[in-house]
Formats: sequence, structure tokens, C-alpha cells
Amino acid sequence: MVTLRQLRYFDALARTKHFGMAADQCAVTQPALSMQIKELERELGVELVERRGNTIAVTVAGQEIAARAEAILNQVRELSDYAHQHQGLLTGSLRLGIIPSVAPYLLPAILTEVAKHYPSLDLQIRETQTGALVEELVRGDLDAALLALPIQQPQVETMALFDDRFLIAVQSRAAEDWANSDLRTRIGQERLLLLEEGHCLRDQALQFCHIANMQARKALGAASLTTIMQMVAAGHGITLLPELCAQAEVDRQRVALIEFPEDAPMRTVGLAWRRTSTRKSDFMALGNLIKSLKRPDAGAGKPAAH
Repeated sequence: MVTLRQLRYFDALARTKHFGMAADQCAVTQPALSMQIKELERELGVELVERRGNTIAVTVAGQEIAARAEAILNQVRELSDYAHQHQGLLTGSLRLGIIPSVAPYLLPAILTEVAKHYPSLDLQIRETQTGALVEELVRGDLDAALLALPIQQPQVETMALFDDRFLIAVQSRAAEDWANSDLRTRIGQERLLLLEEGHCLRDQALQFCHIANMQARKALGAASLTTIMQMVAAGHGITLLPELCAQAEVDRQRVALIEFPEDAPMRTVGLAWRRTSTRKSDFMALGNLIKSLKRPDAGAGKPAAH
């Protein structure tokens, strides 16, 4: 008889195409995973993978079975979600993904409020970039994700939570000079410091600035906003900083924040979940809780207006 364990193991192997990585994801030893895959092949009477050492190639039949296995596992997850609904709002476990440009600045407050209002909820956090979050959400590895909207994925439903405007971060000694400039023109002339490829914050900054300057495009690709702000403070460039991040990241003695005079660029932060999930009431409740939080402002003192 085909078991859910076998389907989970094969699903992981089909995605990673590597026995060791699949075993790690399933928290089992590689021999145990390999044995279950062989049992599944015997039960189905078809070869699922071509073995090439630790790596594999999924056969044509294996690709179809992998797709069906993923659908079955998602249905099992939805069954579990349905059962949770009868235990009360926001109870049991909920796997929440969060993008790095939101997690450090909002997560502590979220956890505090969840513990206060929904003590029976086991909130499990996964922080990574947008692409990985959406993929894991659709696959069923996550229940919901907190990220920047919009999300171009028809299988995902979203709820907008709040708008987060962008500020221009410059070295403090340059603030007066910036105050006498046309901001949008000036940005295109500066070295724009950005997060590395894959971060939605990078894409949003480039889209707003319409960067054609290859010097700006090839500028520092940092792994964290903290690194970028240190570079700004040292005079090595500028950046567009979400207001949500400003209080934690800005040293007001070394960095000045400049407001756009009108039509300030902004991102919309929202919650996303699978359309097929039966826990929509949970996600709406969690979204409303996040909306009710008093978000950090831009830090001590008001940003300089242009």
C-alpha cells in the first residue's frame, strides 16, 4: 500500500533531485529515504527516478506521479487545516514566511500580540526572499506569507495590510545639498546601494528610479540593509529605505532621511495564502492583528522634507 510517508519522501526527492538534500528536508537518513522510494516504485510497478550517485533524474512517469503526489499532500494539509478550524480561531500551528525587509522590524511586535490574543497558536517562522516564499506557499510548505504586494501567482490570495513609503537615505553632511536638488533627477546621478539579486526591495528601487546608469545597477549588492546603511553613512552612495526599517537601521548622526515632496514611492505589505486553504478566517484574523499594530515610525525626529 502506498503511504503518505512515501509520497512526502518522493515529493522532496523530485523537487531537490538529490537524495541527501531530500533526506535533510524530511529529517531522515539518506538510506531510510532511499528505501522508501524503492518501496514506492515496487508498489506502483514503475521506475520513478534514474539514480546517478546522489543526484537523480525524474522519469517521465515519475514526473506525473510527482505532480499527483504534490496534489495529494496538499489535500492532506487542507484536511488538517479544516480540522484546526473547529478548534477555534488561530489555534494549532501556522507556518508563516516573512521577507527579510519586514521580519526584523515587525516580527517582534507580531509575536507579542499573538501571544497576548492567541496563546494557543504555535506560529512557526520562515524568513527568506519573495520567490522562495511564494514557491513554498504554493507547494504547501508554508501556510501564509508576509511580503510586498502584488504577487503574480493565480493560486495565491492576498490581503493588503499597510503602505510603507520610501525615504532617501544620504550621508548627513550631504543633506542640505539634497534639499536644494530635484530629488528624482538627483537619484539617477548617484550610486544607488541595493540589496543583492532576489530581494523584492531591490526590484522596487530599480523600478522607481528607472535606472539606466550601469554604474548604479552594478553598485553594491548587499545581503542586509544594515550593511547598506553603513555604506551610506560612510559616503559611498545612497539608498531608498522603507520607513518601516528606518528606526532600527538609521544612525541619525551619520545618515539623513529625505522625504519626497509629493507622490512618494511606496510598497504595499500584505499577507498571502493559497486560495484552496480552508483557514482563510485564520489568515484574515492574523492580517487584522498585524494591521492593528502601531508600526515603527521613521525614528527620532522627522525626515528632512524637500
